[in-house]
Amino acid sequence: MRLFCFIFMANLVIKMINQNFFRIFLLFMRKMSVFCGVCDKNDNFVGWIDMNEGMEEFKIDGLTVRECLLELAEKGNRKFTASLHPGVEHILGVRVPDLRQLAKRIAKADWETYLENADDGYLEERMLQGLVLGCIRPDEDIETYLHRVTKFVWIIRSWSECDTFKFAGGKAYFRKHEARIWEYLKEWLKSSREYEVRFGVVRMMENFIDEIRLDEMFTCFERIRQEGYYVRMAVAWALSVCFVRFPERTMDYLGRSRLDTDTFHKTLRKIQESYRVSDEMKRRIKMMGRQ
Repeated sequence: MRLFCFIFMANLVIKMINQNFFRIFLLFMRKMSVFCGVCDKNDNFVGWIDMNEGMEEFKIDGLTVRECLLELAEKGNRKFTASLHPGVEHILGVRVPDLRQLAKRIAKADWETYLENADDGYLEERMLQGLVLGCIRPDEDIETYLHRVTKFVWIIRSWSECDTFKFAGGKAYFRKHEARIWEYLKEWLKSSREYEVRFGVVRMMENFIDEIRLDEMFTCFERIRQEGYYVRMAVAWALSVCFVRFPERTMDYLGRSRLDTDTFHKTLRKIQESYRVSDEMKRRIKMMGRQ
């Protein structure tokens, strides 16, 4: 009965609206499909509805992106990739350098059509979207570009999808919109979702560790309420980079910080593991451990 209701509703929606607006209802239909049992727990359709029906399909050399990924997976290492992503399902094992090359090819083609219709069932399909967003010529309107980035962040389900992303446009574009991007990243730190917070932390680490924003960054990290493992590791990683660049200021902060004990100790460990920190500094850091 539930399956019948689902099919009936899907057909009704298709008839009621123009196909150009069909993807507006994509998220709703995915959630509905989980309830009806025709979709896995990651919201990936298993065949009852062709989500790209009536839409232009992006292809490279006559192959869909998924077909390209399946070919690349033949020379990949699925077992190794899966070992780095415990709990993450639907992994092909495509090597990241191959994904980067594919992303560059897509960015030189009709990348907007690709992003509008891109699948996200496999880890590599999601990662590829982030890589493409880093290869394109970004929209002159920063809000338009950030909206594209936001849609990518919403589908992140692993640390690697998050960490391989880079903002497009180069240094000139970034400098032009630096203040807006900083505020944009601060908003992600308020999220309750693990990988959304990690996205904000890692992007701050990559782009904003400087004399001007260092103290504000410390404050932002302390205000994070998401307690996921990958959030805490990201904060520890970011603070270790802060220490490398501004050792005395970061040490002073750590001495008075209100970080939770787990993140604090992870930070000390990351600093001690860094080859860019002197032995003397490492000894001082080791003495800072909490009981």
